[in-house]
Amino acid sequence: MKTSELLLDAFARIREEVEATLEGLDGGALTKRPAGTGNSIAWLIWHLGRVEDAQVADAAGLEQVWTGQGFQDRFRLPLAERDTGYGHSTKQVDAVQAEPDLLLEYYDAVHWQTAGFLESLTDEDLDRVVDRRWDPPVTLGVRLVSTIADCLQHVGQAAYAKGLGR
Repeated sequence: MKTSELLLDAFARIREEVEATLEGLDGGALTKRPAGTGNSIAWLIWHLGRVEDAQVADAAGLEQVWTGQGFQDRFRLPLAERDTGYGHSTKQVDAVQAEPDLLLEYYDAVHWQTAGFLESLTDEDLDRVVDRRWDPPVTLGVRLVSTIADCLQHVGQAAYAKGLGR
């Protein structure tokens, strides 16, 4: 198995879990916050999409799907255009509301942009430094693995929140 195939498989698993988590949910279930203060399913799925979109687009030198394909206009969130959800207040979490179809459509678009980028990767590409703000500087390989880890955590949290509502 090539490294690019391994990464494609990992990101495909995120996509599968996003779809399974959103299946059968309505607006009320999507915006319910566990214990009244936890992150809602809508926020978690939106956030993981924004994280993958921002991290991969930056590393790949691509425009984010969020802005490039007009999703910021379609979601109509009262947030800054480049907002990904880091450090959100309870009011900002509550503001993230969307239908499951729109959440999945956005994540699918992000996933396909990610997959297109990953298909062209070589092992040597993974050593390219993509962020010098850290010590040691972050390589593409490390960025991709950290993005996978973050997204899997959030989709797991969303699936758990879905289970709490049953």
